[in-house]
Amino acid sequence: MPASLLIEGGVPLKGEVAVSAAKNAALPALAAALLTPGRLTLTNVPDLGDVRTMLRLLATLGAVVTRRGREATVTVERVASDLAPYELVSTMRASVLVLGPLVARHGSARVALPGGCAIGVRPIDQHLKGLASLGAEIAIENGYVVARASRLKGARIATDVVTVTGTENLMMAAALAEGTTVIENAAREPEVGDLAALLTAMGARVHGAGTERIEIEGVPELNGAVHRVVPDRIEAATLLVAGAITRGDVRVTDMVPDHVSAVLAKLEECGVAVETGPSWVRVRAGDRPRPADIATSPYPGFPTDMQAQLMTLLGLADGESKITETIFENRYMHAAELARMGARISTEGSVAVIRGVETYQGAPVMASDLRASAALVLAGVAARGRTEVSRIYHLDRGYERLETKLGALGARIERRT
Repeated sequence: MPASLLIEGGVPLKGEVAVSAAKNAALPALAAALLTPGRLTLTNVPDLGDVRTMLRLLATLGAVVTRRGREATVTVERVASDLAPYELVSTMRASVLVLGPLVARHGSARVALPGGCAIGVRPIDQHLKGLASLGAEIAIENGYVVARASRLKGARIATDVVTVTGTENLMMAAALAEGTTVIENAAREPEVGDLAALLTAMGARVHGAGTERIEIEGVPELNGAVHRVVPDRIEAATLLVAGAITRGDVRVTDMVPDHVSAVLAKLEECGVAVETGPSWVRVRAGDRPRPADIATSPYPGFPTDMQAQLMTLLGLADGESKITETIFENRYMHAAELARMGARISTEGSVAVIRGVETYQGAPVMASDLRASAALVLAGVAARGRTEVSRIYHLDRGYERLETKLGALGARIERRT
């Protein structure tokens, strides 16, 4: 039987919990190992399904991988293959991050069209248009992206939409290109800044990360480096919502409060008491949340990866709330499962209207994607009675032992395998 989580809800969570490193920062950092024959050592690496998949993918491309606890060492003295096979890429969309490094260093790449969570169409056209601007020849053959270039050349790239992995892919490709590359309409997420810090440590010349305009001066080669992966802002925010939704008192540590400022603002709007320190945030809640309206947008706006968790909180609000999802077109699949627990949510297109209820009732529910999994777990810890969340392999892709962390705060939660 696939693993599930059994939750006996209704306990206010209290205490302190530390955040793991960001999956969405660790994955591009691991892909950057393809850019150099030197040794790349990453510390604070989370133990997640997607990280293990990326390490297996790198090994098929010629990497020597060593994992000791939270440290991962990757050395690619020679790229042995340019093929990122379907059986690995289809399970994790971030596998496309090997495309830029492979073309930049090896001169060719064959990467299966990516998979991942079923939350709508997430095309990689901006990756491909950007690589073409850098001089790569691009083709789609039998479900694979095929890219070739003897040496990439710097160019000005203006993406049509803000794309995090697209920005990261093009940054890595441009680091070894001849000349200067400018990426306009670049993603500003902290994970992009973390990759820029790593590339700089490897000898790249990257300017403007964290802004809408990133400039990369290409260099002939890059070196190995040691880098600590940035904390996971989405896990941090999820744990903070766990404290708020159970009307508890939770202090989340080892995080960067500025990275979750949009979420903190909404929590305060909902009536949650928020206190911040240099590397921690404390939330306290004693009453039902107040309603609030949310529209997702690229960083530094409200993150789409927290939309499901906030919907769960707003489902218990004293009034009506509205969420507008502007990033993905199919990211309300958790709404039907929340309705099984008593939530009153109606969706039409990109808009969800949430009419708050007094409490959730425990029920068997099924996760549809990574963040929906977290939302259902949050509903379970707040609900009266028993909730079983199935298909939690989605959860394990992006949260490191979430049930253990919630359990340390007093949640009655256990994994059933």
